[in-house]
Amino acid sequence: MPTLPAASKNARFFISYRSQDPDLSLAHNFYEALKAAGHEAFMAGESIRLGEKWPQRIDEELKLCDYFLLLLSERSATSEMVTEEVRQAKELRDGSNHYKPVILPIRVNFPWSKPLNYDLRGYLQQVQQREWNSPADTPRILQEIFSLLTDGDTKRLANGEMGREESSYSFPSSPFHPLTLSPPVPVAEPELPEGQVDLASAFYIDRPPIESRCYEAILKPGSLIRIKAPRQMGKTSLMARILHQASQQDYLTVPLSFQLADGKVFADLDKFLQWFCASVGRRLRLPNKLADYWDVIFGSKDNCTAYFEEYLLPEINQPLALGLDEVDRIFQHPEIAADFFGLLRAWHEDAKNRDIWKKLRLVVVHSTEVYIPMNINQSPFNVGLPIELPEFNAQQVLDLARRHGLNWSFTQVEQLMAMVGGHPYLVRVALYHIARQDTTLNLLLQTAPTEAGPYSDHLRRHLWNLEQRPELAAAIKKVVANTSPVRLDSIQCFKLLSMGLLQQQGNDVTPRCNLYRQYFCDRLRVR
Repeated sequence: MPTLPAASKNARFFISYRSQDPDLSLAHNFYEALKAAGHEAFMAGESIRLGEKWPQRIDEELKLCDYFLLLLSERSATSEMVTEEVRQAKELRDGSNHYKPVILPIRVNFPWSKPLNYDLRGYLQQVQQREWNSPADTPRILQEIFSLLTDGDTKRLANGEMGREESSYSFPSSPFHPLTLSPPVPVAEPELPEGQVDLASAFYIDRPPIESRCYEAILKPGSLIRIKAPRQMGKTSLMARILHQASQQDYLTVPLSFQLADGKVFADLDKFLQWFCASVGRRLRLPNKLADYWDVIFGSKDNCTAYFEEYLLPEINQPLALGLDEVDRIFQHPEIAADFFGLLRAWHEDAKNRDIWKKLRLVVVHSTEVYIPMNINQSPFNVGLPIELPEFNAQQVLDLARRHGLNWSFTQVEQLMAMVGGHPYLVRVALYHIARQDTTLNLLLQTAPTEAGPYSDHLRRHLWNLEQRPELAAAIKKVVANTSPVRLDSIQCFKLLSMGLLQQQGNDVTPRCNLYRQYFCDRLRVR
């Protein structure tokens, strides 16, 4: 590798990678090259000393770094830890006046035809990416990074403009992966769980009568469907199927995740509602006419209503099914939450009397109960069709096992459910690895709550999040230490339920499954 010139300014890099080749070797190459050029580089395998607490160190390095160098291989693109690192890097950048850290993604033997998981697609939208296919690409990518560092144009990098100039390795922003619409077969090749389940996947399990009720409701004028469940329970997959059902009836459909909004959008109601209007309009392929409808004389909510009522809805000739995902993000901003949700409620009520609003059908997806104070007559969370996604039952787990080609009995299903319950994601991870013959059921049950098992990435992500919030770590420690249900502070309870770590029994809570009890008893040193 050629010697690279030192940049004019010392910078700090956080290298995100998985501990397998080619990620590992490439991470080492970048680490050594950056340090040789006088920069500071953090690479977990090289930088964290034996006995040092890795969650605190990773958190500290993310906050200090100027550049987040993301190595995206097929394995890392499905890693929960990598996704969480990217989420936190984006959150830090959005909240920084200095546009730090700048996210620099590199696809490592990971072609554009292979999709990112649902969350990563949102976090990396409009962020320029590079492809690495062989060691010959390493010096060229490094040279580009060093050139950009020398230019010192951090703001341009933060806005996704990494190397706009033409070159043999310049690529456009990550494309969205189109869903395959061919019918699923009864038994399919194992499919690694990675967020939203494709429409044609053989591994989507219906939970009757939920799907049929939703498909019926979305066709009603002015309808509102509310889907609530913890993380990784299938909310977004269900929303995608509801919107697909609407599209089959010649409806226009717009899925919009609030995960896509930069942090600064949530600082002000006017800015947030403009982003909301512009985002819906863009997905309808309508020109942005905010300047024509946004009048400072009127309030933000009135302007937003006028934009829909006088422009967006009259411009379309079909009903519009609007799916709002990750609305929990708005709960964190009570200064805008009550006004925005009150607006949705007002539109839903207007649909009872006004034809223009009958065109709009809403699907609202969230992870927790609504813990922000809201006027009961202005809340959309007590009207419409409420859907709370349950865990799989034993028959559904058995059905899923057979779709993986496993000739299981109820005895084997019960053994797996004794560890992970009917949690859809945890069940699918187990069946995926068993179907691929990576492990056996007995071995999986032995290693499941350890760092050596198939859930290590999942469990480490939860541990990292808990250790960043000592009050939540203390709360989960209290829960796993008790064999009977425990009562927690309401806000702590909301947050842990949203993370999917707990389940309710009346006003009290228990661990969602034995996997979490065993792992956190060990990692949080419960006696």
